[in-house]
Amino acid sequence: MKEKIIQTAGRDALGAFAPEFAHFNDDVLFGENWNNEDIDLKTRSLITVVALMSQGITDSSLKYHLMNAKAHGVTQKEMAAAITHTAFYAGWPKAWAVFNLAKDVYSEPEIGLTEKDRYQNTIFFPVGEPNPYGRFFTGQSYLAPVSAEQVPIFNVTFEPGCRNNWHIHHALSGGGQILLCVGGRGWYQEWGRRPVEMTPGTAVNIPANVKHWHGAAADSWFSHLAVEVGGEQCSNEWLEPVSDEDYAALESKGELPV
Repeated sequence: MKEKIIQTAGRDALGAFAPEFAHFNDDVLFGENWNNEDIDLKTRSLITVVALMSQGITDSSLKYHLMNAKAHGVTQKEMAAAITHTAFYAGWPKAWAVFNLAKDVYSEPEIGLTEKDRYQNTIFFPVGEPNPYGRFFTGQSYLAPVSAEQVPIFNVTFEPGCRNNWHIHHALSGGGQILLCVGGRGWYQEWGRRPVEMTPGTAVNIPANVKHWHGAAADSWFSHLAVEVGGEQCSNEWLEPVSDEDYAALESKGELPV
């Protein structure tokens, strides 16, 4: 599930002295605003750092938001670029002050934050748990149910280089599957056709009874929603893996021999 921001700093510091301010800080600013899903937490964290820098605020509150940005997936390279860009509009001395704090924050080791955690912070849907169908995949994949009623929908996440075997969604009528990319970059290919690159927003309609595979690019995590299309006498047939040689050819040339 998406991380929920919970803040108690207002009540901890000012609960007795200024309870209304503490309420606005903990319940509105962080409780409602930070949990609004129109902007992801990574972007929201970076916007906050830029806003504080522009005002010349370089105290402990900025260090907190630098740490928050790092925790939500803003890399050192991205942070340095954001501070440099803002310096041209907000002032060079402010950038120096922020860089001094940012260097300290990014020099601290990240404890307990895995690549999976970092990737989760970049997408809306949960990554989920190791895929129970993993024996039909090359590499590590994850599965998270999104809807179990009316139309089954699952979020499937692939680590870099992971892909599923060639397979077929059989159906007497109807059937098939729809893939909606929600994160990272990956590939989809039907037997005998050129591969399709998938990035966030890409939709692929997979007809029933068509041999195909899909998976991540070699250098990127990849997530797609899998929407099961109802039909008559539906079943899945798992076939041979996509070989390392064929996958390498796809990554280098953008096509895969069939």
